[in-house]
Amino acid sequence: MQRILSSMRKAIEKYRLIQDGDRIAVGVSGGKDSLVLLKALAEFRRFNLYKFEIIAVNIDIYSGKEDYSGLKKFCAELNVDLVIEPTDIKEIVFDIRHEKNPCSLCAKMRRGALNTVAKRLNCNKLALAHHMTDVINTFFMSLLYEGRLSTMMPKSYMSKTDITLIRPLYLTDERKIIAVSKNLPILKSKCPANDNTSRKVIDDFVKDIYSRFPLSQKLIETAIISPERYNLLDKIDAD
Repeated sequence: MQRILSSMRKAIEKYRLIQDGDRIAVGVSGGKDSLVLLKALAEFRRFNLYKFEIIAVNIDIYSGKEDYSGLKKFCAELNVDLVIEPTDIKEIVFDIRHEKNPCSLCAKMRRGALNTVAKRLNCNKLALAHHMTDVINTFFMSLLYEGRLSTMMPKSYMSKTDITLIRPLYLTDERKIIAVSKNLPILKSKCPANDNTSRKVIDDFVKDIYSRFPLSQKLIETAIISPERYNLLDKIDAD
C-alpha cells in the first residue's frame, strides 16, 4: 500500500487534487480499483497535514438487489460513511433499450447518478479510481474509434454541478493496484456486457504493444503526462 500512497500523493500534489476543507464523494463500485482508492484515501486522510472528508458512494445499477454486506463492513473498518444509491440503469440500458454498445450509456448514467448524489451530500469533489492503465487505454480508444488525440485528465471542473472530478490514482500503475487488492472484499463483476466491450479489445491491443516493444509502456506514459498537456490546468482548477 505504501507504493500506492506514494504515487497517489505525487498525483495529488502535482495536480492539486485535494485541498484543506474538501468534502469528497468517492465512487466505489466494489471492484479492485475503487476499493484500493478508498483505502488509500482513508489512510492518506489520517496522515496528511490538511483536513478533508471522504464519503463512499455506490451506484447500484440492479435496483437494490445486490449484496453489499462486504462493502459495508469494509467501509466501517475504514471509518468511512457509505451511501448506496439504487438505480434502474441495468433495466434501462439492457432490458428496455437493448443497447448494442451499452458501455457508453451505462457509464454516462452512472456518472450522472454519482454527480447527483455528490451534490446531495454537499460534496465539492468527486473522486474516481481511474489509473494510468485506464488513461492509456482511453487514449487509444479515442485515437482508434474517434480519430482524436484525447484522454482522461487528472482533474476536471464540472460547471453544471459545481463539482470538481479528481483522479488520485492517475499516476498509479494497475499492477500495483492488483498487488494490494488480493485481500479486499471485491465484488464479483456481474456486468451484463460480460466483458465483451470495446475497452477490453483496446486493453488486449495495448498489452500486445507492450509485449512487442518492451520500453513502450514507459514511453507512452511519459508522452501522456508531459507538462505540455496540462498548461491549461490552472484555468480549470477549482481553487
